[in-house]
Amino acid sequence: MKAGIIAAGEGRRLAGGGVAVPKPLVQVAGETLLGRAIREAARAGAERVAVIANPAFPEVAAHLKAHSWPVPVDLRVWASPNSLESFLALKPLLQGGPFLLLTVDAVLTPGALAAFVRQARQAAALGSLGITAFKEDDEHPLFVELDDYGRILAVGRGPSPWVTAGCYFFQPQVFQWEDAARRRHLDALRQFLALLVEEGFPLWGIDMGPCVDVDYPEDIARAEALLKEKAVAWDKGER
Repeated sequence: MKAGIIAAGEGRRLAGGGVAVPKPLVQVAGETLLGRAIREAARAGAERVAVIANPAFPEVAAHLKAHSWPVPVDLRVWASPNSLESFLALKPLLQGGPFLLLTVDAVLTPGALAAFVRQARQAAALGSLGITAFKEDDEHPLFVELDDYGRILAVGRGPSPWVTAGCYFFQPQVFQWEDAARRRHLDALRQFLALLVEEGFPLWGIDMGPCVDVDYPEDIARAEALLKEKAVAWDKGER
């Protein structure tokens, strides 16, 4: 199994809050977000990892080259215009079998990703989305609706008790919908996921437990609390 990590964003909200390093290099519990994602992917069974990074932050490439990793890491540096194009840019590096896809800012409890992959491999679907319970503090939640058996009925139509958790497991057939996405001029990964469901691509939702998207400086402390206590302190209305 291969894994892809989308780390091509600009991290504007972190920078606006005074964080001086690019998002992939933000330290959580003594490890960068990118490093944690690579190691958790390897722990989940990835034999090779592909990373897409923003050319505006050459220090990300330098970080990858300066450290040793548990599996080979391929780097694609490109000024991606959106999250869907970031995903599709990884296509040549992910082909050949089922693959894991991660967003660099999603912090999960240790071992949760490995459990996700095990369940995703057993699911009677062409893909699985990691999901987590919705928190009112989520600024841009991607709601997911499930049937009683865990199959995803809709993506992006809310409210729902569930939102995506930044990890995905796909069979290679998922790329067959690239042309349809381009015909519709989609420009976000969330729109592509909604398209898959609309077109009947079987997707499963798998509960990841608590997780934190590191978008703001205060999310760093939340992520560290999650890793330490396997729980997150949410202050309603903080944002």
